[in-house]
Amino acid sequence: MTEFDLLIKGGRIVSGTGNPWFRADVGISDGRMRYIGRKSHEDTRKEISTQRLIIAPGFIDTHSHYMFQVLKDPACEPLVRQGITTALFGQDGFSAFPIHRADENLLKYLVGLEGEIPLGLEWRSLREYFAIISSSRTAINLATLVGHGSVREAVKGFSHSKADQRELEAMAELVRAAMKDGAFGISTGLVYPPGMFGSTEEIIELSKAAREFGGIYVSHIRGEGKNLIAAVTEAIRIGKEAKLPVHISHHKALGQANWGKIRETIKILEESRKSGLEVTADQYPYTAGSTMFTALVPPWLLEGGLSKMLRRLSDPKLRLRAKRDCENGLPDWETYADIPKNIVVSYCKVTKSIEGKTVEELSKTRGRDPTMTLFDILTENDGMASCIVFHQDEKNIRRIMQTSFTNFCTDGLATGKPHPRLYGTFPRVLGRYVRERNVLPLEEAVRKMTSLPAQRLGLQDRGIIAPGMVADIVIFNSTTVLDKSTYDNPTQFPDGIEHVIVSGKLVVENSNLTRERPGSVLLRSDESAKRPHTTALLSN
Repeated sequence: MTEFDLLIKGGRIVSGTGNPWFRADVGISDGRMRYIGRKSHEDTRKEISTQRLIIAPGFIDTHSHYMFQVLKDPACEPLVRQGITTALFGQDGFSAFPIHRADENLLKYLVGLEGEIPLGLEWRSLREYFAIISSSRTAINLATLVGHGSVREAVKGFSHSKADQRELEAMAELVRAAMKDGAFGISTGLVYPPGMFGSTEEIIELSKAAREFGGIYVSHIRGEGKNLIAAVTEAIRIGKEAKLPVHISHHKALGQANWGKIRETIKILEESRKSGLEVTADQYPYTAGSTMFTALVPPWLLEGGLSKMLRRLSDPKLRLRAKRDCENGLPDWETYADIPKNIVVSYCKVTKSIEGKTVEELSKTRGRDPTMTLFDILTENDGMASCIVFHQDEKNIRRIMQTSFTNFCTDGLATGKPHPRLYGTFPRVLGRYVRERNVLPLEEAVRKMTSLPAQRLGLQDRGIIAPGMVADIVIFNSTTVLDKSTYDNPTQFPDGIEHVIVSGKLVVENSNLTRERPGSVLLRSDESAKRPHTTALLSN
């Protein structure tokens, strides 16, 4: 009888716990790690020699925008080629439920963030979406949150009005339905409509519905610039009053005037943890972010959806009002439009030729004011465009990275000429911040990629190299691992990621994608509990 389906021999194991590496073999059978040790094994179907390599748990991406793209690319190649074996969807308040093709406003709005839904596909529930994903046979494991913005749009559309009690109850029922279908919690995108129109009290009530099923609250907070501290404080309040864990998406400070606020937000998070609130965060290791062009315009312009925004921009008086608000700001809204030289077009639905160019460059070429050029880009592309914005501080990236409660994420938009983080986040940390800059020890960096996000999501059988755990494993060369993706040429795969294993199957072998598609849809169990449990249902 064959002892193992796969034996990984002689590598240095970085277990995911943060403990120092050790050398051992890993024996895998039936999709799980069955043996960790150093005795001789003769009877195995396949063997990998890893004497010069690191054996680590598969990386977990807690902020992915591959929700629709996975239907076109079930191999999830930009993710798996950097060592990611599990990705969490439903970010920034937008999820695959409740959504259908009749939701034209929402689907058009999401193109710049999530891409387009392939033709011929439709679903009415999270379970139906999961069934489609499962039938497509993915290379990696997938999980999701339910989006507050999607829920609000289903009940109120893109209205900025306050939800009444009947509407609030309807939204809560949609959250409960998604949680019953296996969502891990609720997400908000409080800089994006329609989520930005929701009050703190509304979000608290919907978070309570997620809490009933052991869910967590994940937030793209209401501001990351001048409103950063107030926005972090709001997220903490939501967690405390709804009595559920809080996870801050891509913790950062936007704009040089606000860079100094990171010390204070770190302190707020540390003190909240000391007081008993389970709060964590994630980050991507780049000084530029990426978002939709609609995030650059004042909220009133977006009320009612993209078609009404475009109608308002066609009115010269309203366009001038929007220009003033973009350039001067509003009390409760943050704008990027005052730094056009730092805004790079990354995706356009129609005018593909301008992808990769800055708004400042385009404004000079066209002989137009930069803010008016921004509006032109929106109108020329039916509102469907994305950008990369350079607005962060390298020192802050290191400060955030060194906090014990922060893990890594890609936050990668897969449209147009994407941000390089889609292809390079995890190898960038290992190559540049561990090996070259000594910001983190290797063992701590791996912990932040594996057991820390697994703990955050309640993935009790993943994130650590140990007997009995699911065999999601990445094997890499610590002396060569490095991101190659750049802003000019972002779709380059990294160096040094040699093998990736999902549920015991090699999905990347010798740095090449295989035909194996063993990924599963991970569902939080439907039992109410203080912490979410997970089961791999709808396995491919």
